[in-house]
Amino acid sequence: MATIPRVDSTASDLNDFADTPEGKKIYNVSKSRLLSLVDWVSVIGVYLPILWFIVVGILSVQIVRTLYDHRFDFSSMISSEINVIELSKPVVFDLGWKSMLISALVIWYISQRDKPVYLMDFAVFEPPEDWKLNHDELMDIMGKQGCFTEDSLNFLSRMLQQSGVGPATAWPPGITKCLTGAPADRSAEAARKESETVMYSCVRNALKKTGTNPKDIDILVVNCSLFSPTPSLTSMVINEFGMRSDVSAYNLAGMGCSAGLISVELVKNMLAGKPNSVALIVSTENLTQNLYHGNERGFLLQNTLFRCGGAAIILSNKWTDAHRANLKLLHLVRTQYVSEDSFGCVFETEDNDKHRGVRLSKDIVKVAGRAMEKNFTSLGPYVLPVTEQLKTGFSMLVRYLAKKVKYTGKINPYIPDFKRGVDHFCIHAGGRGVIDGIEKNLSLTPRHVEASRHTLYTYGNTSSSSIWYEMEYIRSRMGLRSGQRVMQVAFGSGFKCNSSVWLCINNSKNVAGGSNQVELARTSNKISDANPKKNQ
Repeated sequence: MATIPRVDSTASDLNDFADTPEGKKIYNVSKSRLLSLVDWVSVIGVYLPILWFIVVGILSVQIVRTLYDHRFDFSSMISSEINVIELSKPVVFDLGWKSMLISALVIWYISQRDKPVYLMDFAVFEPPEDWKLNHDELMDIMGKQGCFTEDSLNFLSRMLQQSGVGPATAWPPGITKCLTGAPADRSAEAARKESETVMYSCVRNALKKTGTNPKDIDILVVNCSLFSPTPSLTSMVINEFGMRSDVSAYNLAGMGCSAGLISVELVKNMLAGKPNSVALIVSTENLTQNLYHGNERGFLLQNTLFRCGGAAIILSNKWTDAHRANLKLLHLVRTQYVSEDSFGCVFETEDNDKHRGVRLSKDIVKVAGRAMEKNFTSLGPYVLPVTEQLKTGFSMLVRYLAKKVKYTGKINPYIPDFKRGVDHFCIHAGGRGVIDGIEKNLSLTPRHVEASRHTLYTYGNTSSSSIWYEMEYIRSRMGLRSGQRVMQVAFGSGFKCNSSVWLCINNSKNVAGGSNQVELARTSNKISDANPKKNQ
């Protein structure tokens, strides 16, 4: 797969693409445009704690020096300073320590107005080797279920080859044990064991990365759509890691693949009312009890896409954490799309033979596109430069006037170029068709969807945690730098489209700088060679 790197350019025009002397396409970004996109409030906010300590330090020295001049007679110092204010000189030069006190109060006021949410670090679940199956092994397991017809098995094989999922993705032990000839273990205990393995691994690694004590966690949110046991998943995490008894714990179920960003929004709202707090989010899914055993094609698709996965994310609103955080949350927009065909396009139910499963509609790509359009309409003003907003507004005005005058011709809407305001994209790896559709609709380059395709190929559709596998790929293998913006886009049942934009503050994992292009190209070619058709 050809990649188009983004490089700085001194071009004065707004053309995104240019040709090098070698004839290669280069994605140009004007330096002046990059400068205009910098969120200076966020930049200042990162260094505000350091400025605060400097000002307070100077203030302390000035007060001690003034007290020393008055032989540490506090009453004499106050009387003297009051008299100084009455001098005819400009007050700013005579306030002394009082000017620093005013500066400290101003900085404190600014810091209290802004309630930033910092992502300290996160960890994704790396499945053990004995969880991984290739396509032949998976089809062997499907055949040993004894419930699929020959036609269904052929359909599963075709969809598996077209799905974009690679040959080493994870399934839980309750299902992989079928390779040995044993029946699948679909018990509650097996499902609980799967969740324990995934969640505990993620949380333990996230706590270790950030040096966070489990008792320092003030807020805990766990999202898992299809598995909601009693005691809850949050209780399992609290008891495993010995968290405080007053931790605010929330368990989200049934929210679909976009639940990861729903959890982020929930934590963001809670942190607004809890200053100096730390939150832990765990996004996962459970497959042990959710393998479909019927023969209706709308349900069979889930057996080819979904895989085990999980992520643990640690967030903080402590302003002293700004300088060591990885990312800062800039914007988050949630959209609940309502139409006749949206509610049922991802639907958990039973087929005609009473086999439970998740039915995926063939309209899911179309519905996802419409939901994303509404979401990006709300997100655009926060992300896009003024030029793109003006073009979009003019296009909307033209379409409105054409409708008023009953113009019968077709006027295509202007699609804003989000590449002008976003450096990297984490598009939910819901399937090859979803990624292809968004790549086309947003006019993205192969590099912009590189993380999504890699995640789908390497891990499969891990539901709500997929965007964090993509974020991990971007920060470790695509040269994520301080000051760059990353957009996450996730889709879920209902139908929901949620998006967030993060600002990179620090990236200690930027060691590869995108050197994995050859491997990803080889990966993509394998998928294309398997079957050029897109997943429906």
